[in-house]
Amino acid sequence: MRDAVDHLLLGAPDLDKGIAWVEERTGVRAQVGGSHPGVGTRNALVSLGERQYLEIIAPDPAQSGFNFQIDLRKLTAPRLVTWAASTLDLDDVVSRARAAGFGVFGPRDGSRVRPDGVTLKWRSAGIQAGLAEADIDPVPFFIQWASGSVHPSADAPVGCRLVALDATHQAPSKLQDTLARLGISTTVRADQRTGLTATLETPRGRAVIT
Repeated sequence: MRDAVDHLLLGAPDLDKGIAWVEERTGVRAQVGGSHPGVGTRNALVSLGERQYLEIIAPDPAQSGFNFQIDLRKLTAPRLVTWAASTLDLDDVVSRARAAGFGVFGPRDGSRVRPDGVTLKWRSAGIQAGLAEADIDPVPFFIQWASGSVHPSADAPVGCRLVALDATHQAPSKLQDTLARLGISTTVRADQRTGLTATLETPRGRAVIT
């Protein structure tokens, strides 16, 4: 899972509190990234190394609607809610997912305007595998960055590195098989609650984020 990561999504009910939460644990202060028009969210980013990053994502009070797949407004504290896997051929991923019998949302175009006015563009597709809980989806969505778009890890605050990403689930073999069908090899541990756990090397030592 670690090698497949494009970015981890740390959901927070409030962006400023999410930034402070991450800084307390890592010693790195996330940089505000911008808003997602029409989705109702905004974010702040921390680089996790080459072409990997942590995205703190929270409701955007400047937008009237909220259309993100997980209702971040109901969270009581920051937590990993899902993750994005990188791909250079999104259409191939979508074809393989449909052939495996999964529902697919997309592909759809996405964009975000940075505070400096630069617009980042990408295409993404979500996978419906029936393994999500109310506030967490251990199955990633897939993202392909547009040619010419700077990957967010390149200019986000540095100092952290992703060591590992692990998953737990009530049906571990089902989740493990689902990920394998999507080209992601991992071992899923059995647990009564679905969860994602990221291990980071940080300026303050090793940090475990769930």
